[in-house]
Amino acid sequence: MRSALFAPADDERKLAKGLASGADALIIDLEDSVAAAAKQSARATAVEFLRDATAKTSRPRLVVRVNPLDSGFVDADLDAIMPAAPECVMLPKSLDGASVQHLGVKLAVREAQCGLVEGSTRIIALATESARALFAMATYRKCSPRLEGLSWGGEDLSADLGAETNRYPDGSWTSPYVLARNLALLAAIAAEVAPIDTVYTNFRDLDGLRAEALAARRDGFTGKMAIHPAQVAIINAVFTPTSEALAKAQAIIEAFAAKPEAGVVAIDGEMFDRPHLIRAQRLTSRVKPPPD
Repeated sequence: MRSALFAPADDERKLAKGLASGADALIIDLEDSVAAAAKQSARATAVEFLRDATAKTSRPRLVVRVNPLDSGFVDADLDAIMPAAPECVMLPKSLDGASVQHLGVKLAVREAQCGLVEGSTRIIALATESARALFAMATYRKCSPRLEGLSWGGEDLSADLGAETNRYPDGSWTSPYVLARNLALLAAIAAEVAPIDTVYTNFRDLDGLRAEALAARRDGFTGKMAIHPAQVAIINAVFTPTSEALAKAQAIIEAFAAKPEAGVVAIDGEMFDRPHLIRAQRLTSRVKPPPD
């Protein structure tokens, strides 16, 4: 999943645009973009949209961001959306692996009630939205087979810290958010799930978006969230492996396959060791096979 675009669950026009945006995933948002008084109507809109969109042959992955576990809204969110069988639920303000387990139990009950396959609803956790959460990043490893991705966020963390800003004037993150970003990346890799970079909120600054996405890819993130359809094409381009990179990765894989006992192989005068093989395998695994 290279790109994941947020769309408010109560805005039919933005949901339709999101569906046609080219994003790999569409996040139907019941949390921050929906006022408390509009939650109920937003759930109804989300369910209708899910049912219509699921029937389409070409579409993004359908993810629903529910409200936090302690919000008082999450059970009503799940009661509404689970009959429409979303492919994934995004958990905001997750505190630790136990939060994922807690959501997993709620999903299991509703899968049984709705006749869905147990475990079919996956989870992406937003793991850095409070200071407390940063001290529990290691707990996501093996917390739940439903967990498929970890992302992070700077806006809620900024509110929790009482910070004046979370970015410098040049757009770069200040130090607490660099820490949160790096912990999220490390925690995702340790948990063997997808590391997904957070949103770039200035949707008119496409050069800034591209620079931040390139930095995320460089460091090991495999995708990035978006808040506007205009951001999707850039994110997809950045996180799509180039033909040159794939060819090099395949050459490394084939060289080690030819010498399975080797610790190091040489290709065109350059030496590659086992960490290079792991990176090559991860890169090629991100490429979708062509349709039959």
